[in-house]
Amino acid sequence: MADTVLALKDATLSLDGNAGRIEILHGISLDVTRGETLALVGPSGSGKSSLLMLMGGLERATSGSVTALGQDLTEMNEDALARFRRDHMGVVFQSFHLIPTMTALENVATPLELAGEKDAFDRAGAELKAVGLSHRADHYPTQMSGGEQQRVALARASAPRPEILLADEPTGNLDETNGSAIIDLLLGLRDRHGATLVMVTHSMSLAARCDRTIRLRDGRLDLPAHAEAAE
Repeated sequence: MADTVLALKDATLSLDGNAGRIEILHGISLDVTRGETLALVGPSGSGKSSLLMLMGGLERATSGSVTALGQDLTEMNEDALARFRRDHMGVVFQSFHLIPTMTALENVATPLELAGEKDAFDRAGAELKAVGLSHRADHYPTQMSGGEQQRVALARASAPRPEILLADEPTGNLDETNGSAIIDLLLGLRDRHGATLVMVTHSMSLAARCDRTIRLRDGRLDLPAHAEAAE
């Protein structure tokens, strides 16, 4: 039987806005197995990023359950969730989220230092080398291109050897050439560390490189997913 890494059971997400309560996700049930690469596709506003945030414990389900590596994220407090992400997850955002006052090497070493790794900078240097940025180790984010910043973000996410990699539109701010290079690196990091990868994307060429594609529409799973219909 396949080893389930992420499991959502009737998960819903509601948030309070100026116009009242907004229902974002409706009764999501989904299993992701170890080593799988899953693409989340659908129109803007369909709930793709919100679903990814539930998987990472960055949003808390209003009802239902979200389980990662056998742990119920909905039962954890914020400190426990932060520790769980530190120890088991890597997250890559569209807007990079690098620390502007830190060099590339320091950015990549940060999660390792927080985890108490004694060889944090050696491992950070190895990850920068893996994404082709050894020569940028002492540069700050503002001194790097968008593609380079995203490669640093990938190195930072993969440095702790996470079991789960979550990527939210990792090529959204990049041109086609840089975007393609980032995907090659992301899939390579997945293969090198044996991580399970869940990725939000509008790119159907990217989705086609994943093991499975799930489409969302209006906060619900739209199954079966037809790649050619995604927007």
